[in-house]
Amino acid sequence: MLDALRARNFDIGFHHHAGSLVAGDFPGLEDDLVHCLAEMELKISSLIGGGGGEAEGTQALRRKLVDRGWTKRTIQIEKTVVEFVGTPGKRTFQETDRIKVASLSHEIDHVKRFESGVALLEIEWNNKDPFFDRDLENFKRLHADGAASLGIIVTRGASFQNEIQERIVAFARERQLSTIEALERFGLDPTRRQRTMINDAVSSASGDFPAGWAKAFVSDKYGSATTHWAKLEDRLRRGVGNPCPLIAIGIPIDCVVDA
Repeated sequence: MLDALRARNFDIGFHHHAGSLVAGDFPGLEDDLVHCLAEMELKISSLIGGGGGEAEGTQALRRKLVDRGWTKRTIQIEKTVVEFVGTPGKRTFQETDRIKVASLSHEIDHVKRFESGVALLEIEWNNKDPFFDRDLENFKRLHADGAASLGIIVTRGASFQNEIQERIVAFARERQLSTIEALERFGLDPTRRQRTMINDAVSSASGDFPAGWAKAFVSDKYGSATTHWAKLEDRLRRGVGNPCPLIAIGIPIDCVVDA
């Protein structure tokens, strides 16, 4: 399942029978994911120029999902206590009181209703890693209340996290980004804090500016405390979001193109 994504080295994880659920009840879901992700490209210049935030490629992914019917929705769950009074000797009841005891709203970026149920999808490209807890708990609650059948989280894959620094070093050398002034000419404007980080990293790299800058950039924008595959897997191993069926997808370094 999702073989077209595996062939391109996407990380794929099925949890709590999500694979069986998709194969048996959601045949169109796999088509949607392959259509939206298999040809995904992330321009390295966009990743750098965008400061590490949501790049053109992930924005394009969101548009593709919307085109396939995965729209942003707010799902509200209300719990109401209703009292009835009956007539002795008769099987008739009359409602006497109705009290709303709880109301919870869940905003999900991408939701699609299939014939067999509702699927939820969140893209966590570069948030702080506690956003995984939020997503998984939302999926768990909505699944428990019968409002969703399964959840999907798309994030940076293991290969992306492990290799992006090396790719940025190569990019910097090719573009001759050898000083902070060169970064400014490229369109970057490091803050005072970032300049200090860069200078310290360059010193640690024995004056190798591309290596030092790349290390500082990745540490600042794609650090270990942000949303990526290892952080998601850690939560899934600990049971966060159980027992909602879940598909985890990690975007690989193969999607990064030198442009």
